[in-house]
Amino acid sequence: MFEKITQIFKITELRNKILFILGILIVFRIAANVPLPGVNIEQLRRLFEGNQLLGMLNVFSGGGLTNISIVMLGVGPYITASIIMQLLTMIVPRVEQIYKEEGEAGRQKFNMWTRWLTVPLAVLQTFSMVTLLKSQGVLTITSSFDIAVIVVIATAGTIFLMWLGELITEKGIGNGVSLIIFAGIVSGLPSGISKLFLTFDSAQIFTYLGLLIVTLITIGGVVMVTEGQRNIPVSYAKRVRGSSTMGGSTSHLPLRVNQAGVIPIIFAMSIMLFPGMIATFLMKASNPMISGAASVVNNLFQNQVFYSSLYFILIVMFTYFYTAVVFDPVKIAENLQKQGGYIPGIRPGKTTADFLYKIMNRITLTGSIFLGTIAVLPFIVQGLTGMQAIQIGGTSILIVVSVVIETIKQIEGQLVMRDYEGF
Repeated sequence: MFEKITQIFKITELRNKILFILGILIVFRIAANVPLPGVNIEQLRRLFEGNQLLGMLNVFSGGGLTNISIVMLGVGPYITASIIMQLLTMIVPRVEQIYKEEGEAGRQKFNMWTRWLTVPLAVLQTFSMVTLLKSQGVLTITSSFDIAVIVVIATAGTIFLMWLGELITEKGIGNGVSLIIFAGIVSGLPSGISKLFLTFDSAQIFTYLGLLIVTLITIGGVVMVTEGQRNIPVSYAKRVRGSSTMGGSTSHLPLRVNQAGVIPIIFAMSIMLFPGMIATFLMKASNPMISGAASVVNNLFQNQVFYSSLYFILIVMFTYFYTAVVFDPVKIAENLQKQGGYIPGIRPGKTTADFLYKIMNRITLTGSIFLGTIAVLPFIVQGLTGMQAIQIGGTSILIVVSVVIETIKQIEGQLVMRDYEGF
């Protein structure tokens, strides 16, 4: 490990890329600590303590919501726009054709549409959040002009973070959006640890040890499932060209247990946030029927059993959905057939595609149940121990570990590329 770290800092180009990304993340954290005007800090603290949805949204935004900063929504609207565009690839054939068949130009056009869609979503989400915070006494602003200014600033903050994320992605070391969320989660660890020490109760020492063990097991499980894959054997037929014989080799097709990564959790989290936010906003409505229905929905989403169950189901559904987007068994079967490859005992073509589809469904079931279990683990721990366990497990750990693993792999890829250059 230390040898690789030394190699990283010896290679000028790689070192500059890493320092550039660290600089971008520092800029993000500075922006996340620049508060908007008119914020009642004490009321904000009480609101966060009594609303788990805002805690989840804070993770989702990369920590910018903690003090209602100029980037309070983080990259949330951009992720929501990405979800909508991914759904359109499943519904609108033309969008799917642009995304999958037109190569790099098609992907650039697809990304441009995603960026344009981010702007109205950011305006809508910022206005909803400002209205919600104002109704809860967190924002003390009153005039429409002040609200408009805050909406413009927060929307610009989201577009700014989207740009920073793309700058990071262009460097080829990690995904920019994931790294921004990762930085927001990690930035909250020092305050979480210090709070734990300040509220330490020696009578609960065994509870603390239990939480530590659960955390370590969770991290180990995340690493195991993230790295886990099933290798499908692939053989290549021999081909004679002139005096030489080609092919005849045996390889394997790796199918990952968690093909979708942390995307299903991010998708599910974004969907889960809206009903609770809208319900909290409509509870102040003058119409008793609307306010009553909003109160029922709000109480339902504050119920941990209902919330965690729905969260689990959405994660399983989105895991299957996103796996279907990124994994196309028909195309893989066609490519194998073109290259003279086949799975032993399985006929090429449609039979191979059906076989891969069946195997991927079984693997995805395991991966989706694991993702859902990890995501709702904090609620289970909190229900059993009565302690606020959001910081020690679930979504945060899954995102952090997955991002670290993916970033390390890309750095290792850069090192291997330069090793070949040396040879």
